[in-house]
Amino acid sequence: MQQRKSSVWLGQMERAVDEILARVQGEIVLAIPLGIGKPNPLVNALYQRVKAMPGRRLRLMTALSLERPVGKSELERNFLKPLLDRVFEDYPDLDYVKDARAGRLPPNIAVHEFFFKTGDYLGNAQAQQHYVCSNYSLVVRDMMIQGVNLVMQAVAPAAPLRAGGPKRLSLSCNPELSFDLVEGLRAQGRPLLAVAMVNERLPFFGGAAEAGEGFFDLVLEAPGCSHAVFAPPNAAVGGADYAIGLHASSLVPDGGTLQIGIGSLGDAIAQALILRDRQPEAYGQMLRGLCPAGVQGRELAPFRQGLYGCSEMFVNGLLRLIDAGILRRLVFDDLDLQALAGAGLLGEAPDLGALLGLLQRGRVGAVLSAQDLAYLQEQGLFRPDVGLQAGELCRAEVRCANDLQDPASQACIAQHLLGERWRRAAVLHGGFFLGPRDFYQRLREMPEALRERIAMTRISHVNEIFDEGLGREALKRAQRLKARFINTTMKMTLLGAAASDALESAQLVSGVGGQYNFVAQAHALPDARSILLLRACYTSHGQLRSNIVWNYGHVTIPRHLRDIVITEYGVADLRGQCDSEVIKRLLAIADSRFQDELIRAAQAHGKLEPGYQLPAHSRRNLPQRLSELLGPWRRSGQLPDYPFGSDLDADELKMARALKQLKALGDKPLASLGPILRGLLSRRQAPAAYLQRLGLDGRLGFRNWLIKKLFAAQL
Repeated sequence: MQQRKSSVWLGQMERAVDEILARVQGEIVLAIPLGIGKPNPLVNALYQRVKAMPGRRLRLMTALSLERPVGKSELERNFLKPLLDRVFEDYPDLDYVKDARAGRLPPNIAVHEFFFKTGDYLGNAQAQQHYVCSNYSLVVRDMMIQGVNLVMQAVAPAAPLRAGGPKRLSLSCNPELSFDLVEGLRAQGRPLLAVAMVNERLPFFGGAAEAGEGFFDLVLEAPGCSHAVFAPPNAAVGGADYAIGLHASSLVPDGGTLQIGIGSLGDAIAQALILRDRQPEAYGQMLRGLCPAGVQGRELAPFRQGLYGCSEMFVNGLLRLIDAGILRRLVFDDLDLQALAGAGLLGEAPDLGALLGLLQRGRVGAVLSAQDLAYLQEQGLFRPDVGLQAGELCRAEVRCANDLQDPASQACIAQHLLGERWRRAAVLHGGFFLGPRDFYQRLREMPEALRERIAMTRISHVNEIFDEGLGREALKRAQRLKARFINTTMKMTLLGAAASDALESAQLVSGVGGQYNFVAQAHALPDARSILLLRACYTSHGQLRSNIVWNYGHVTIPRHLRDIVITEYGVADLRGQCDSEVIKRLLAIADSRFQDELIRAAQAHGKLEPGYQLPAHSRRNLPQRLSELLGPWRRSGQLPDYPFGSDLDADELKMARALKQLKALGDKPLASLGPILRGLLSRRQAPAAYLQRLGLDGRLGFRNWLIKKLFAAQL
């Protein structure tokens, strides 16, 4: 293979854009990572330059383009401004996002995303028409079909870069697609320019996330590139979220594999797992309250073996599980070591038993060869300064006979030669990460030995079980024991099909992402399960609607892949069941206000026998009952609104809750006449600082006076 030239380092933004425009001829087909791995300042500079050049065309391929939140009303904007300035600091929004959201992308530029920030582009014809529907694991293939000839990515340096010193770069938050894309295009001999922008605010990850010398053609290190990382604050976790999280956590077996997502449901699951491990008695009481039919088959015991994480998105909840010591089951990048681990023969650190286990499996010989020694050092089983000399294993002044079957040699090796920690072992494999500010801070400050246990890697490794690599599929299967792949969905039909990414009008809400990949994996692994979570109902324009429906005009996960479904009212195990049983089990976890009409629909279509009656305990699926069951645990602080903290201070939390309640009154004015009248008659006063922040101080017109009164009443 021809050795690549060293990267060209540039120190000026405009110079980098000049180089890109000179080196990429004709139409530019640019790929940038999902989420926070985008080199925003460089993307903006290129976008503005091409925008002013009608003769050049730019097609941009990406996903999850993030920007600072924008309040929908003046009240929200006033509340958010100080918070956004504090949380997002100098994070630069993407210019193409602003133009795309306003529907004013220039005619020579097109933006194609395969995953939208949830709900951001509903009704946006330009964005909807240019959406590319692709499973996460097929995105590289589809980008290659689109003719990508430019890849740009933000990277993290191992340490502040100095002239003449080593310049190690990591793809940090987004190694999931770029390696496969760049390597695939180069292997085909297709024209490609790979450009990195150094952002020192990104956490550095080595291993599979580190880019080798010459991987990037150009590296930009310039003023303005090291900006704050996009950090969405933790969402509040509600009672329904906790009920779902408690149910889901009770399906996770000790010694298993876990995938969860971002947001309040992911936080609820993580908090529930921590409660299960640290407060098993209280946890059991919570579950028994939520499960009127009993907790048979549920997992209620603390974790003895721990869990391994395999999740396309590395989220704050998973980091909290690492810190809690729950995500601790080591997996190894070697089939023989993994087999020994699966048999319970490996400890947290290398020992003589592991070495003898490899000998018994024939992975190394009784007399170690140079190749055997290199393998043992690569895995961390031997110290890096162990050598072979004149038929002996040596380290400094220590000499051991090179004979693993000799008891004296074994004792010498155990005392002097064994490594201190496994080097290619992980408690989590992730493809990309995203989280609040303290999440990034923790990653940056984390001890190196612990950060090595977090393996940021390619999505082709995480999201797929099938692998053409020698022994890789067998290794994945050995690692992903008792996997529980937990994802969220929007709608579930009574026959078990899920709609997770789009409305039945075909308007895209988000994207398929990796959901299908993990559902398929759950069916490909013998002891794995796919778990889909959804809230039983939702309110739209003041009207309550069920998320469990008879039929829906869009499907993300077809019903032949149905498995486990969870709402706040329970668990429906659908695997291997006939249609009528699937319907009965989903009815049992639907909101009781919709059960009768769902029963009638199923009976009208001949899928449920006439006269079917739900069990009495399933007829109490109502929010009031959940509040009664979980209220004491909420008040005790075991199920807090923000289990992992909040970027909002105490006053902001009070204001946010009041504004949320105020919005609810506005969404349902007729149904809210009582609370509105009580608010107008209330003598409660809001603190002056609150009113000043919201722009409700001073002289007010009638509308703002009304808002001021109602806001104060909600505090």
